[in-house]
Amino acid sequence: MADHLPHHPLFTTRVEFLPTDERVSLSYQRARLLMHTYNLSASDVQLCSPKYWAMMTDPIMSLDTAMFTILAAHVGLTIGTLSRHLHKRPDLRPLVNRLLRFDTVGIYLLTERGHGLDAFNIETTATKTPEGFVINTPREEACKFMPASTPSFGIPKVALVMARLIIDGEDRGPRFFIVPVCNEHEMFEGVESIRLGARPGTCPLDFSITRFNHVHVPFSALVSSNIYDHSLPASPLEKWWDEVWRIPLGTLAVTAPWISSIKAAAFIAGRYSMHRSLVGKGAEPIPIITFRTQQWPIAHATAVGLVMSNWFPMVTKNSADKSLDHRVRHGIAVIVKTTVCRHFQRCVPEVAERCGAQGTFEHNYLARIENDGKGVIIAEGDVLTLCIRLFSELLLQRYKMPLPDPSESLLARHAASILEENISLLNSLHGGHRSESFNSLILPQAELAVEAMGHALAYSAGLKSGLPKPILDVYECAVIRRDPAWYSENAGLTRILQRIREDDAITSTLPHLDTYLNNLAIEEYVSAPIVSDEAWKEYHNTMPVFTGNAIPITDQVQAML
Repeated sequence: MADHLPHHPLFTTRVEFLPTDERVSLSYQRARLLMHTYNLSASDVQLCSPKYWAMMTDPIMSLDTAMFTILAAHVGLTIGTLSRHLHKRPDLRPLVNRLLRFDTVGIYLLTERGHGLDAFNIETTATKTPEGFVINTPREEACKFMPASTPSFGIPKVALVMARLIIDGEDRGPRFFIVPVCNEHEMFEGVESIRLGARPGTCPLDFSITRFNHVHVPFSALVSSNIYDHSLPASPLEKWWDEVWRIPLGTLAVTAPWISSIKAAAFIAGRYSMHRSLVGKGAEPIPIITFRTQQWPIAHATAVGLVMSNWFPMVTKNSADKSLDHRVRHGIAVIVKTTVCRHFQRCVPEVAERCGAQGTFEHNYLARIENDGKGVIIAEGDVLTLCIRLFSELLLQRYKMPLPDPSESLLARHAASILEENISLLNSLHGGHRSESFNSLILPQAELAVEAMGHALAYSAGLKSGLPKPILDVYECAVIRRDPAWYSENAGLTRILQRIREDDAITSTLPHLDTYLNNLAIEEYVSAPIVSDEAWKEYHNTMPVFTGNAIPITDQVQAML
């Protein structure tokens, strides 16, 4: 379906030569192309069909993070939130159809500048009047932060705005409201968009601060199957989680491009290292891949890319499994995001550094994607905050995650051990999970524990899928590096034995490295000229060339006797 995308003119344009706003415009055009290519239905989005996941996991997403950011909010959050109400709200169908055609861009205005992740306590209000609701931003701290709301790129935008429903002076809790923010040329009356400065070294987008000054919307703007139900929820927090039901799915979806990015980074560095040579003591040039210091980061990134891309489709199949507790489904999404993001942060800088000066330029992908990756750590929930919440609930044994049996692997044993020792530690604390000791002793271990669960699950999926043993061995060694003391204390792997284990894994991988790089199935999406001399020479001919006819003036210099 999407085989043509890497070769489409919108994706073969060299963006590093374009002004910022032309790059932003290109990202919107690319987003429209993907919407037309995949032609999703509202049902595809609502139920997260295979077609939906095919689009969200398309490797093309990793080439333009701004495009992916547009689509993640437009499809996953905006269309997704509206989709489940269509059976009782046919009046929403024309809007959803415009969104599906990308005739209108949907943005998701949840968080506020003064609240960040504490989105339950937002301050924007929607006050009921005889004619509808009035959406208002009471102070600067309540401005909606970051989603791209400017009218600068010739496309109408509509927002789902989270606001506190106010009825006769009573706060009935946060709800979503549909608020048009701009047409093709200008903001609508009462809506203000303040464009934020650039995020250095990333794919640019018109990120904004959005403010509402007594904006009137009709009763039908309330996002609900029953627009006349304005009652105070029995459990406001549970009602809020029901309103933001797409966030857990978004937590999973935003992870997908970073798996493709890890694969691209491994492929770029691997191919570069195979043709980049130096002259040693002999007469023949030696490829730098012959050095162990080059081999480890490339084998590491390759193994991670193959293990993660094998695991992720299994997770997406279960993401909409209603037989699973919704907390467990969200927990799995948190585990996946944490595991992939932290692998990304270790793998990409490491291989980029091994590509020398060339790895620092945007046209070779690595430096830009490393900067872009910082945004996904925060998108759909900051990784550390998500881990703290999940880990705390697991320690309190409110529910359990479906982890592999500890006997299956060292990584499964490690994950189970970390969880068990922290449950024991919690039980020994005076004051339990509300004590200062919980804050100081247990919470700092949250991310390590959640990541350990991800390692165990991903490795288990690799075993069951029959991934090559050298790949699984390198992956296991990379994970052991994350907590070497535990493996020394509990598995008898001293530091020297850990190094020997790594050496054996790399040695078994090298004869098949070229095959493993091909197995990443990412070459078609890689345009980095660093991958070969031929690609560099072709790119060299596209760069701006400065020439002239000026003649330097040589100063007269008198000899000093």
